[in-house]
Amino acid sequence: MAAINVTLDTFEDEVLKSDKPVVADFWASWCGPCKMLSPVVDQVADEVSDVKVVKINVDENEPIAIKYNVASIPCLVRFVNGEETNRSVGVIPKPQVEKFVKGE
Repeated sequence: MAAINVTLDTFEDEVLKSDKPVVADFWASWCGPCKMLSPVVDQVADEVSDVKVVKINVDENEPIAIKYNVASIPCLVRFVNGEETNRSVGVIPKPQVEKFVKGE
């Protein structure tokens, strides 16, 4: 399933109320490392069906980034039942993204 762009208006429904685990990719258009990680996250999103992958632009959705203390990007945050269960900051290779998304 392709990654979904999430905003302040859709965050609660897409992430907090999701019936399956969610991995949120916090990013910004000016962030070089984000541009490196983004295609990898997109690939993994297309390969998994039991986890929802969303993207959150921190410049356009700053209150979400502040609420979850996202101080450095790229930042992947895994949510299960609306609660953060894991976090990864910085660029990681595809095998690590796959493990992160699967909750390993």
